[in-house]
Amino acid sequence: MSKLFSPLRIKNITLKNRIVMSPMCQYSSTDGFSNDWHLIHLGSRASGGAGLIIAEATAVSPEGRITPSDLGIWKDEHISGLKKIVSFIHQQGSVAGIQLAHAGRKASCAVPLEGGKQLNVKNGGWQTVAPSDLPFLAEDRTPESLNKEGINKVISDFKAASSRALTAGFKVIEIHSAHGYLLQEFLSPLSNHRTDEYGGSFENRIRLLQKVIDGIKSVWPAENPLFVRLSSTEWTDGGWTIDDSIKLACILKGLGVDLIDCSSGGNIYNAKIPVGPGYQVPFSEAIRKTGVLTGTVGFITSATQAESILQGGKADLVLLGRELLRNPYFPLNAAHELGEDVPWPVQYLRAK
Repeated sequence: MSKLFSPLRIKNITLKNRIVMSPMCQYSSTDGFSNDWHLIHLGSRASGGAGLIIAEATAVSPEGRITPSDLGIWKDEHISGLKKIVSFIHQQGSVAGIQLAHAGRKASCAVPLEGGKQLNVKNGGWQTVAPSDLPFLAEDRTPESLNKEGINKVISDFKAASSRALTAGFKVIEIHSAHGYLLQEFLSPLSNHRTDEYGGSFENRIRLLQKVIDGIKSVWPAENPLFVRLSSTEWTDGGWTIDDSIKLACILKGLGVDLIDCSSGGNIYNAKIPVGPGYQVPFSEAIRKTGVLTGTVGFITSATQAESILQGGKADLVLLGRELLRNPYFPLNAAHELGEDVPWPVQYLRAK
């Protein structure tokens, strides 16, 4: 059997294959609510055969949204719509996961189709928060540096969101600590200039992520997998590095984190990133050597490429983004290409 279509058990779940739908923002919500778009978007990738479907960055608070159109899980009313989506994903034999997020200083922006620039309070925006009063872009307004009360609210918001995710039926939570959003802003010495117990040393800068994990674990069953997405490097001198990520991965493994989703960049707007096929795979390979499971992402577009990554011991899961946007049925086609006979939706058997 190919590695790509071999099952993987993580705690109480078994993924039928190693193909994961990477969380991708849809900017299609009103007041954080899911709708038919999310059902079809996520559901079609489940019927298309992906082993794990991770819903897009889902805001744990209104101020944690990237845009006013982000998916949310900050109030109980959001649960019923998400529960419907989760139920459909599970009916297809896939596992439903959700990425919990707070955008930090990169919040309060227009959707990409409208330019993506930060919105001011007069045109639908809101005050952003961050570890320090350093904007992402020079033209952005200054974020409010979180005080202790604000930090405690962030921890509480992630905890409450995790409880709602459990009620909605999700089996996997991924904590978004990458791409320049709030938790990564705390990790990075370039965006975190604090002088209290949440800034300065490596141990202090990782403290908020640790406390968020502790809060989540107080409501998330121990037998349910917990992932963390990291920006493995910032691609910038003086910033967060792969060595920092390896050090953090060892700590997270000790805290009960099951898998590190290895991405990169996003916190420094002018970072020079050598984007290309599989450019982030070396980070997954390096972090995997700590003994924690890893997922890799970024310009993975073919079955043979994904199989090679897994066969080489460079990752345990392969996360697909753009390729699954182009082709929801990539897993079914990949199985055929690799000579694997996998179940199809019974409604589609005539096309197998």
